[in-house]
Amino acid sequence: MQWWCSAQTAAWAWTWRAYPGVWLIVLAAALAYGWLLRRHAGMSDDQPAARRWVGWAGILCLWVALDWPVGALGAGYLASVHMLQYLLIALLAPALILLGIPASVWTTRATGLLRGRAARVLFHPLVTLGVFNLVLYYTHIPTVVDGLMPTQLGSFAIDMLWFAAGILFWWPVLVPVPVRPGFSYPMKMGYLFLNTVLGTMPYAFLTFGELPFYGIYELSPPMGAFTARQDQQVAGLLMKVGGGVISWTAITIIFFSWYSAEENGQRTA
Repeated sequence: MQWWCSAQTAAWAWTWRAYPGVWLIVLAAALAYGWLLRRHAGMSDDQPAARRWVGWAGILCLWVALDWPVGALGAGYLASVHMLQYLLIALLAPALILLGIPASVWTTRATGLLRGRAARVLFHPLVTLGVFNLVLYYTHIPTVVDGLMPTQLGSFAIDMLWFAAGILFWWPVLVPVPVRPGFSYPMKMGYLFLNTVLGTMPYAFLTFGELPFYGIYELSPPMGAFTARQDQQVAGLLMKVGGGVISWTAITIIFFSWYSAEENGQRTA
């Protein structure tokens, strides 16, 4: 009963403090995505119309991660829910949104800047992989979490860092511009696999730590039967298992896309 009262308290606090901001962010993302779909509707492109719903699924993931109850519990009550937010905001939502953008968007003159030298550097796989993992490590340092999460602005900054880093991370894998002839199907699979390796240290740090690292979650009202250390261990396992499921699902899809492309190439040869 105590955990339910705590959850209700968190709900009301989150409702009055963060709902408007959450709704504005999600609404802005939905309007931008809807505008892209409408602007490029009917253009010749090889993307199935049903795939555009994938982008709306990404918007939905963003909403679930930021809104109540996930947003409320992750903001300062449970490290495990905070990790669920990370998976949704940094890994799942960016991938789905980029997948849902029509291919014609990337072939119009409006994407001229994406073909320039600056874009080649910014979206280079080594740069995107490095930035993504730098953000991952930085936003899970105890002093950073305890310093930023207690305030609405700090919590918002972490969420937006995750989302921006996620867009960068998935860009070389899902977006065809800037053109990267050397970044083939096997290279994309290796890129995703390397990311799972680089994420091992934060996972081990959280899962095998003998004491809770985050004061904000250790000192929060109890939520269920978990202790703060157990909650932290669940967060570490979520990072490893959840991140692994997303990455290996992507690797599997890329593998079969590669196989299909090779098979089609042999048929037309």
